[in-house]
Amino acid sequence: MIKSKLSISKLSKRNKMFVILGGFILIAGIIFVIYWLTYGLRYVSTDNAYTATEIAQITPEIDGTIKAINVVDTNTVHAGDILIEIDPRDIQVVFDKAKANFERAKIDNDRRKALMGSGSVSAEELTRSENDLALASASLREATLNLERTTIKSPIDGVVAKRQAQIGQRIRAGTIAMVVVPLQKMHVDANFKESELAKIKVGQKVKLTSDFYGGNVIYSGVVDGFSGGSGAAFATIPAQNATGNWIKVVQRIPVRIRLDPAELKAHPLSVGVSMTARVDTREN
Repeated sequence: MIKSKLSISKLSKRNKMFVILGGFILIAGIIFVIYWLTYGLRYVSTDNAYTATEIAQITPEIDGTIKAINVVDTNTVHAGDILIEIDPRDIQVVFDKAKANFERAKIDNDRRKALMGSGSVSAEELTRSENDLALASASLREATLNLERTTIKSPIDGVVAKRQAQIGQRIRAGTIAMVVVPLQKMHVDANFKESELAKIKVGQKVKLTSDFYGGNVIYSGVVDGFSGGSGAAFATIPAQNATGNWIKVVQRIPVRIRLDPAELKAHPLSVGVSMTARVDTREN
């Protein structure tokens, strides 16, 4: 009799445990369904995302010796600020010669024009004089332009990075002296799986967080466009899928996300910062 009561008691406790466990499973199932209907179907997210921007490469357009450099890495500059000054003395000599030739050619041409009416100057002589003036004018414009190029200015607002030029260096035209990074025009390249792209459309809203600030700072972005190919397609050594040991790998396609300049000003980011992007696919 006692054993029977103990068995019933154990069975009752076991049933209660099963009921409690079943209740937990049911609640978990309901939570999952609610999550899937309210979040899973609506949002697509990835943490394979990084900040990027269109940098400006600062390169001289003439050969010369660097006389002065007015900035160092991390300096903030504005469009029109003087970054580098190239010694102008050699260019100044060329300019002075071109200006003298132009003035002489202009005086000669004006004199021949004045004498044209008297018949003492032929049309052929006048044409030759006008050609000489045109050549002198072109040489002066080129010398003027090269003299202006001895002063290298920033084309955009941004932050100086990768400065390689040094004072006294003999630099050649086209050599990268530094770059200017426009931090206020930052965007995010988010790499989504190819199976997720069908849900993502241009113009959809995106919420982003960065490893830089953590979840306390949320950026509002907008899907701006899609890359023309996967990262593997543009790799230095593309994958050779026409091989016998081919294994299918889900590819990721870069999606460009535009950021709000006002938010970037309040919470600046650097190029290459890791981001987490969540796209609201119900938009558009």
